[in-house]
Amino acid sequence: MQRATVAEKEIIVDILTCSFADNQSINYTIKQDERKEQRIRKLMEYSFDVCSMFGDIFISDDRMGCALVVMPDKKKTTFTSIWLDIKLLFAAVGIANAKRAITREAAINKIHPDEPLYYLWFIGVHPSGQGNGVGSSLLNNVVQEGRNKQRTVCLETSTLKNIPWYEKHGFKIYQELDFGYTLYCMKLT
Repeated sequence: MQRATVAEKEIIVDILTCSFADNQSINYTIKQDERKEQRIRKLMEYSFDVCSMFGDIFISDDRMGCALVVMPDKKKTTFTSIWLDIKLLFAAVGIANAKRAITREAAINKIHPDEPLYYLWFIGVHPSGQGNGVGSSLLNNVVQEGRNKQRTVCLETSTLKNIPWYEKHGFKIYQELDFGYTLYCMKLT
């Protein structure tokens, strides 16, 4: 695993767009129309940019997997961050979904542990590379990086089959949120 560079943005956006195409949490936030895939892509571009400014981005050595981490306490409101939020609203979320997306994010932020976080926003492996340990290697490295920074590693998932995988790596559910689907909030114990 290595830290990703801006030159790898397109690879990372491709991996995450493929990995999250059918994700309940993403589909709750993204406007559902004929441009759904482009909207998910815009969300992943946004996430890459935010993590570039306020977190870490990792890519596997084989360039099949990636992880985006943000440190919420490091986030600052800047002209660039406001511009990114506006672009996300129009390119991915849509005006009609804005209130729902904002309410969802506020609910998640409200229950986050009250300590410095190493928030695993996205981790994904290209479908053609899944099942080969790439995701586990990435997750282990993210956990180690969070520990090195003396931060609590946390994440959310709406994918039931991922829960045992996260638990195998030391995560436990600390809260469940209902948005018409269940979002499982997990942290490293």
